[in-house]
Amino acid sequence: MDSDDEHDPLHPFLQNTSNDASIIPEQPRSVRHGENLQLTFSGGDTSIALNLSLDASPGCGGIAWPAGEVLAQYLVHRGPQFVQGKTVLELGSGTGLVGLVAAMLGGIVCITDQAPLLAIMRENVELNKLSALCAVNELNWGEPIPANIPVPDVILAADCVYFEPAFPLLVQTLSDLVGDNTEVLFCYKKRRKADKRFFALLKKKFQWTDVADDPARATYSRESISLLRLSKR
Repeated sequence: MDSDDEHDPLHPFLQNTSNDASIIPEQPRSVRHGENLQLTFSGGDTSIALNLSLDASPGCGGIAWPAGEVLAQYLVHRGPQFVQGKTVLELGSGTGLVGLVAAMLGGIVCITDQAPLLAIMRENVELNKLSALCAVNELNWGEPIPANIPVPDVILAADCVYFEPAFPLLVQTLSDLVGDNTEVLFCYKKRRKADKRFFALLKKKFQWTDVADDPARATYSRESISLLRLSKR
């Protein structure tokens, strides 16, 4: 873990003494099923455009959150060679945004979430014609890893730190999935002091460093977003 306290994900919480009553992030404007978002990500010689169908009816996972866009942009910055031919697993996929970008870059992708979000994920896979490269499977954090979840080379997680009762479940699932050579990219937006409890749990099994080679880092850091690389202790 980075020895500089200012690069510690816990550091922003220590600077914030505001009231922390909310258990989930503040919701954006109302999103109806069928609303469509067009996104473009560019980096180096790579440019990707995708369509994203949104649906808030299953909960906050059915819309696009900022950390997902940050992680998707970083994947494009790294280019196809980062994921091409690798087994990529996204946790808490929601709409599937990050995993869809990984599939467009040539990864063999499995996007996962709870049952109520599988329909919107499948819709977005079809919308972007990625059925051959991107599977959709249910994965409930804290439960035994199902047989249809592949052993990943790369794990992606964005905006998964929002519901405090799920903190230990997410840490357990990460621990169950991560091997010695698994690359884990974890992107989150700091919203509440309670989030530091997640990192206290995570620290028992993982260490992390900031992803330092992202040219957009200075921009999203101002929005309290961090992109981390995790490794198992």
